[in-house]
Amino acid sequence: MTHVRGRIWRDGKPQDDFDFSLISDCLAGEDTLVWCDIYNPDHAILKELAEELHLNSWAVEDALADAERTKAVVYKTHTFFTVYSVSVRTPPPEDTTESRLDIHRISAFVLPRGLITVRLSSPTDLDFDIDEVSRRFDELGGQEYGVGSLVHGLLDVVVDGHFDAVQCLDDGIESLEDDLFAEHVPRKGLQRKTFQYRKDLVALRRVVLPMREVVTVIQHRRLDAKNGTELDPGYADLYDHVLRVSEWTESLRDMITTVFETNLSLQDARLNIVMKKLTGWAAIIAVPTAITGFYGQNVLYPGIDTAGGFVASTAIIVVLVLVLYVMFKKRDWL
Repeated sequence: MTHVRGRIWRDGKPQDDFDFSLISDCLAGEDTLVWCDIYNPDHAILKELAEELHLNSWAVEDALADAERTKAVVYKTHTFFTVYSVSVRTPPPEDTTESRLDIHRISAFVLPRGLITVRLSSPTDLDFDIDEVSRRFDELGGQEYGVGSLVHGLLDVVVDGHFDAVQCLDDGIESLEDDLFAEHVPRKGLQRKTFQYRKDLVALRRVVLPMREVVTVIQHRRLDAKNGTELDPGYADLYDHVLRVSEWTESLRDMITTVFETNLSLQDARLNIVMKKLTGWAAIIAVPTAITGFYGQNVLYPGIDTAGGFVASTAIIVVLVLVLYVMFKKRDWL
C-alpha cells in the first residue's frame, strides 16, 4: 500500500495544508518549498506524478527498479539520485551467519522548489527513521536556504548511518583480532564470523564509495543554478564525512583481510605443533616397542626366561624413554 507524507513552507514558515494531489500547484509558487515522501509507490501513481512534474521517465524507472546502484544524474529540469541508508541491528543477531546491517534504498527527485523522495517496500525499510530526516530539515533551516537544505538534511542522515555501520564493523573486527589468540574460541565459529564481516563490509563499500560522486554532482548542480553560498560549508563538511567513511571502509578491508590470513596462518602453525608433538611421542613409544618386540621372536637371547633379563630390559626402556623425553622437552618438541 502506498503511503505519502510531506511538508510545505510558504514565505519561510511551515504550513499544515500539504495535499499530494495539489503538489504541482505548490511547486509553482515562488515562495514555496515542498518535501514529499512516497513509500511503496504504485507505478501508475508515480508515472502520473512524473508526467505532471515533467520528470524524466528513465529516472522514474530507476526509482522503481529492484536493484540500482548509488548514483546521481542531472537532467534539464531536475536532479535524480539514489542512495542507500544503512542501520545497525539492535540487538545483533544471535546467528553469526546473519548480517548485522540493514540497507534501505532512497531515491530522490530534486526540483527547484521541492524534494520528492521515493522508498520501496521491504521489511527493513520500516526501520528507516524518516522523522529524523524531517528534524534535520528544521535544524538546518530548510525554509531559509531552500531545497538545498532539504537535500543536505537527507544526505546527512544517510552518511551518519554509514558512520554507525562502519563503527559497528570496526568494533566487530577488533573483537575478531582478540579472538584469534584465544584458546577457548572455536575455530569454526571464528571463521564464520570472519566471513560474515567480510560480506557486510563488501555490502557497505558498495553503497559508501559512490557517495562521493553523489555529493559532488549535487554540489556542482547547486553552483550551476547560482544558489546562495550559505550552505557551501555544510556541503563541504558533508563531503568530508563521506571521504572519512570511504577511507575507513578501505582500512577495514585491509584489517579483515589480515584477520583472515592470520587465522589461516595460526591454523597451519597449530597443525605443525600438533604434528611435532605426535612425532615426538611416536619416537618415545617406539623405544619400548622395539625392545619388547624381542619377546615375540623364536630365538635365544641373553636373559631369556630369567628375572634379571626382565629387569635389564625394563631398565633400558625407562632410561631411553627418559633420555628422549628430556631431549625433546628441551627442544620444545613436546
